[in-house]
Amino acid sequence: MEGLKVSDANLVVYVHPSKSNKVPQAVLRELSSLLFRFNESFDGVVLAYDVQIQDKIAKILPGFHPHFGVKLKAKLLLFAPKPNMLLEGKVVKLTERSIHVIVLGFSSAIITGEDIREDFNHKIKHGDELFASRSQKRHVIKVGTMIRFLVKSFDEERLHISGSLLPANTGSIRWLARHSEDFSVSDRSTRKRSESEGELVGGETYSLNNDHQIKKSKKHRIRE
Repeated sequence: MEGLKVSDANLVVYVHPSKSNKVPQAVLRELSSLLFRFNESFDGVVLAYDVQIQDKIAKILPGFHPHFGVKLKAKLLLFAPKPNMLLEGKVVKLTERSIHVIVLGFSSAIITGEDIREDFNHKIKHGDELFASRSQKRHVIKVGTMIRFLVKSFDEERLHISGSLLPANTGSIRWLARHSEDFSVSDRSTRKRSESEGELVGGETYSLNNDHQIKKSKKHRIRE
């Protein structure tokens, strides 16, 4: 799925001396505060991290007493959806004019009627609402269906996505997999665009401010 990328970063965590015998726990606590929040510096939502402590011995630095600094190298898994990317999610609700989706278990998405291609017809079958393709009778979208959709926009504050099912290579993932040869050309171009946008970020040092947002600067600190 597009929208996922890995970012490499150097971090400096500042920990209170009272936590000197529990440095790893203090560091992980600070990093955990970043999870499932959008960070402007990394241009994405932090989903997971892998950390390597560079200095075995932390040192008190001038101007930051009584805190001491711990240098880290972190590899962050980020969720950074952009317009025209293809995402995948699970349908959780259907109405005559909308499809509601959950992506990666935490980000909500909505596809409104104007962004559902005309080939899909809204129906009620056995009391359940669904969208069925007029031209491909087996192509059905209902609650519980995993779908692939195009990103129109992403609300970074609410982690909410506006999506589209207008392109032919969107819809039920199971149905698309069975007809993958029809979309092989568009998939190759999509992968090339994804690779060009998913480059690693490295060589910078970041810290947390009081709002737990990562910022890049010449002097950095993360306080415990």
